[in-house]
Amino acid sequence: MDQKWQDSNKALGQRRESVAASGGAERIAKQHASGKLTARERLEALFDDNTFVEINDMIASRATDFGMDKKKRPGDGVVTGYGYILGRLAFASSQDFTVGGGSLGEAHAMKICRVMDKAMEMKAPFISINDSGGARIEEGIAGLSGYADIFYRNTMASGVIPQISVILGPCAGGACYSPAIADFIFMTEKNSQMYITGPAVVKSVTGEVITSSELGGAQVHSSVSGVAHFVCPDELSCLNDVRRLLGYLPQNNDENSMTVEGTKRDMSATLSELVPADSKKPYDVRDVIDTFADQNSFYEIQPNFAQNIVIGFARLDGETIGIVANQSRFMAGSLDINASDKGARFIRLCDCFNIPILTLVDVPAFLPGSQQEHGGIIRHGAKLLFAYSEATVPKISLIMRKAYGGAYIAMNSKGTGADVVYAWPIAEIAVMGASGAVSIIGKKEIDNAEDPAAKKEELISAYNEKFMNPYVAAEHGYVDEVILPEETREKIASAFKMLKTKKRGIPAKKHGNIPL
Repeated sequence: MDQKWQDSNKALGQRRESVAASGGAERIAKQHASGKLTARERLEALFDDNTFVEINDMIASRATDFGMDKKKRPGDGVVTGYGYILGRLAFASSQDFTVGGGSLGEAHAMKICRVMDKAMEMKAPFISINDSGGARIEEGIAGLSGYADIFYRNTMASGVIPQISVILGPCAGGACYSPAIADFIFMTEKNSQMYITGPAVVKSVTGEVITSSELGGAQVHSSVSGVAHFVCPDELSCLNDVRRLLGYLPQNNDENSMTVEGTKRDMSATLSELVPADSKKPYDVRDVIDTFADQNSFYEIQPNFAQNIVIGFARLDGETIGIVANQSRFMAGSLDINASDKGARFIRLCDCFNIPILTLVDVPAFLPGSQQEHGGIIRHGAKLLFAYSEATVPKISLIMRKAYGGAYIAMNSKGTGADVVYAWPIAEIAVMGASGAVSIIGKKEIDNAEDPAAKKEELISAYNEKFMNPYVAAEHGYVDEVILPEETREKIASAFKMLKTKKRGIPAKKHGNIPL
């Protein structure tokens, strides 16, 4: 080998060492001490063993103001590339907090945009790992423009490829909006933070003293704001859960989710014991799901937010389905503002990615009260109606107990496009409960009776017998079949199999105007 080759190879080796060193041993040690992995360690944990390929590793900032030319590092604080997750192609970016606090400047943003463009070109999922102090102040508007470029790509990719944001450190200011546009957000209990304005700003404006975790930690965003979908105890479990989630999703909107062999089971015979016939008694709808879904396949989303509705993925005969279910243990399963938003967004995600939807109905009403009315329950509830009506994937409903009024319509009724509607014999499908109905339509009879209380009970009994059952709805074609609880899995599986080749379009238009 001649001298030029030797010198060139040596120079390349030195550059590679510089890239691998990130922000240096001291900063890497500090990262580890805070319970955080480095950017590359995270990618190694996310992707299948030895499959991740880094790209654009030597890109560096071109900024020179404020001594930036002396601070620049190859890679510019973000690692980007591709690899395989569960044997399927995926793309990712991972911000490197050890280099300038992972701050985003022109080159940093360009790297992310390039790998996002490649993900779209290959129609494969994109995972963004966030750990950054925000826009790089030294680069001024170049950093802000970089965020805009990323947000635009997030929006164009929405509904085309799955986008997952993983928050493993700070994600502040405008940076929050890339995760907000993505399909799913993961956070960890200790180190994840998301907020538009930090604690210092809040204090300066309101005088309120508040910590980062109280303002925008995982607990807040998973249970109060509804921003986060999953919270994990640490980074490794978080990245493993990202892998699990991708197992339920297709590569893009032209494909279906992969079939996964699992333990099929049918415990539908236990449903009459799990679900009380008395509609006032609560039960856990997740126990219902577990009777017919493939063993250990139900993966709940946003379990701590709007707990009156349950959403998540499960497998039925190895194939992914999305489940939306009223949860009688919370607010009797009534629909409020947050439940409407939670359900609607999940329905639209399933529709984007060709995932059939099963709806388990046990709903007494939209939650009444001035707080809900003033908060816009009309507008938010309409999102649920809109999402179900717009969705063209196979849609099956099972009315288990209550299905009253507008809430019945909103939970994938026949009129809003359900392909198949089943009901158990104890189902009650009506405008409202018997007591409320009789108080209105039987008011004169009750008021004029010698014993008003006895008369009301008589009318309630008659109303229950005539209307509070699934047979009137079945006679009118709003219920396709009344089934026994022990037939539940068999009927649902058969219907989804029948609907597998369903093709239904929507009127030609640019897009609908969902009531946001």
